[in-house]
Amino acid sequence: MTAAHSTNSYFRAAQATAKRLSSVIARYSKVNLLCLGEFGYLDLDKEGAKLLFQIFTEREERKATAVTTNSPNEWDSIFNEPRLCAAIADRITFRCTLIQTGTDSYRFQATEDERGTKNAR
Repeated sequence: MTAAHSTNSYFRAAQATAKRLSSVIARYSKVNLLCLGEFGYLDLDKEGAKLLFQIFTEREERKATAVTTNSPNEWDSIFNEPRLCAAIADRITFRCTLIQTGTDSYRFQATEDERGTKNAR
């Protein structure tokens, strides 16, 4: 799931009742591995970012979370609130294993490789 889509839509769906919001946080807090793709790619509204922060806080040091991002240096503009951005980055990076894959796009390289294979035939 993409972080922006899920947090913004779940917050809107859950804001009708506090109980429903709590159940969303509980659901994502319990899974053994939460994978968030394209994190920081799309803007999060303030309430969606707060929901994501609550989920990360509940998961901290208890459950695994995998996050993919292309633009960690731009998160402060995506979250639109520097303190919240710093708190989320703190939760994500505390005792984490950081895997940097480089600056080249995997998808672009795979496409180029496929084209090279087809042209060689």
